[in-house]
Amino acid sequence: MSTYIAVLLCQSSSDAEDHVPLYQESFVLVTAQSEAQAREKAAAHGKALETSYENERGELITWRLRHVVDVGEVLDERLTDGSELYARHFRNYAAYRSFEPLLSGEQI
Repeated sequence: MSTYIAVLLCQSSSDAEDHVPLYQESFVLVTAQSEAQAREKAAAHGKALETSYENERGELITWRLRHVVDVGEVLDERLTDGSELYARHFRNYAAYRSFEPLLSGEQI
């Protein structure tokens, strides 16, 4: 068995007219015999997390799995202080900054 990190992308929806979708990217540990099995387990995990609830204004909020974005073997199986678990690369910092609210100090 190997340990994998799965990157899941979920999206909120609502019956409220002014609802602006919120997306959540989560990183989940999965143990599996292969990357394909890890991807299947990650999808099942994401589906199991799907939920609906009423917020404080009585609006129905629903969270759904949109994609299993990536599955990669954990880079350092020792899982000690400072272990690198997952890395990804991108070319467009402006695009990354535009979707990452924490970089601009936006409150979620």
